[in-house]
Amino acid sequence: MAEFLPLCIMLFAASMSISAQTYTVIHNFGSQRGDPTEPVAPGTIAQSRGGAMVTTARNSGSGKAFRVWPDGTLQVLHNFPFENDTQSGLTLATDGKFYGTSTDGGTFRQGMIFKMSQDGIVTKLHDFTGGLSDGGWPTASPIQSLKGDFFGTTTGANSKSGSQGSVYRITKYGNFTLLHAFNGNDGANPQAPLVQGTDYYFYGTSNGGGLGNIGTIFRISRSGDFKVLANFNTTNGQNPNYGVIQANDGNFYGVTFVGGSLKLGVLFRMTPNGTLTVLHNFAGGSDGAKPMSGLVQASDGNLYGVTMEGGTSGFGVLFRATLAGDLVTVHDFENATGIYPEVVFQHTNGKLYGETFGGGTVGKGVFFKFDAGLPPFVTYLPTYGRPGALVQILGQGFTDASEVFFNGTPATYKLVYPTYIRVTVPDGATSGFITVTTANGTLTSNKLFIVHP
Repeated sequence: MAEFLPLCIMLFAASMSISAQTYTVIHNFGSQRGDPTEPVAPGTIAQSRGGAMVTTARNSGSGKAFRVWPDGTLQVLHNFPFENDTQSGLTLATDGKFYGTSTDGGTFRQGMIFKMSQDGIVTKLHDFTGGLSDGGWPTASPIQSLKGDFFGTTTGANSKSGSQGSVYRITKYGNFTLLHAFNGNDGANPQAPLVQGTDYYFYGTSNGGGLGNIGTIFRISRSGDFKVLANFNTTNGQNPNYGVIQANDGNFYGVTFVGGSLKLGVLFRMTPNGTLTVLHNFAGGSDGAKPMSGLVQASDGNLYGVTMEGGTSGFGVLFRATLAGDLVTVHDFENATGIYPEVVFQHTNGKLYGETFGGGTVGKGVFFKFDAGLPPFVTYLPTYGRPGALVQILGQGFTDASEVFFNGTPATYKLVYPTYIRVTVPDGATSGFITVTTANGTLTSNKLFIVHP
């Protein structure tokens, strides 16, 4: 269990005070032998049970999986063979393993789905053929559903069979099911992870296709019932490179790479029935331009994201936006400390972390921390549960004396690590926030836990 050796870095006092907003480079990619390079979107970052952040980098087509501790210590977990471009990042599942994809490589050189142990042992689950029966070239990591299986997308971009992408379901044992093959009219080339909504449907975006051939937002059931909810039309955005998130108000939020009134991308909101509203048109100045990565709703309720261009130096910004679309830049990226940001993520210590593709001391990008003065919190998986179900909670400062509540209803738990506990959903629990008491205060979940009957 080498992952848990640096746990001392996580045992800090949870301060509720608001500190100054500070940006810090915690690791320069390429600064040590064997370093990962070329972190690219979507590059999903997963927080491990031990408190590290685990993801992948493309590494010139020979990908690497690695973890970074909050103090910047980086450890490579797995070196993929040549022509295994791993830009998907990783998803932590309830079995403690991480799930991801390679864009190419595999038996047919059309990509694969894999799972990886905490110590970096990789098991291949599926080789994509590039055909209409399964798709090919996945760029996003699959997500775990409420029932424990996994759902993901492929772009179909390198397929010779005419595939325009797909949505699939796969079990942790590798049993693969094609749920939907895109035909262009209903979208094409989805590049982003899905999200499971509170209504059980999976929501996602396609980068192309649809009425204007510039992208769609869709939903799909676990059995493959598919529906286009919104078509992009340039005015309301164009070519979303990332998916949507469901915020605590029940609506979905996302960004498009281009389009909008100034053709530099938009921040949008979509209701569950498909009504799409542009909240902000990126202008290319202080607010940035061409948002490449997805959004995160942080523990303050605001949305945080990054743009690839714009800002003071022209190399992108980190922004904060309210759910109403009031947007401010909180950091301008510049060459010395990282340029072209690709992904942003909030750790349960309250800090925001992310990666840039370029810049830094070596010019190969950085792993950064942004302290917005937000307090520590807890997060959990799976997203939903019934009374009696097992829920895994990630955070910090957990002890045998901690107390866990589901929207005020006390629950029993087992302490595994100071950063990880297993909890049983109690009888009588209702949907709401999960809270955990520690010696340093009460930690509240960053999202609502949904209790289904």
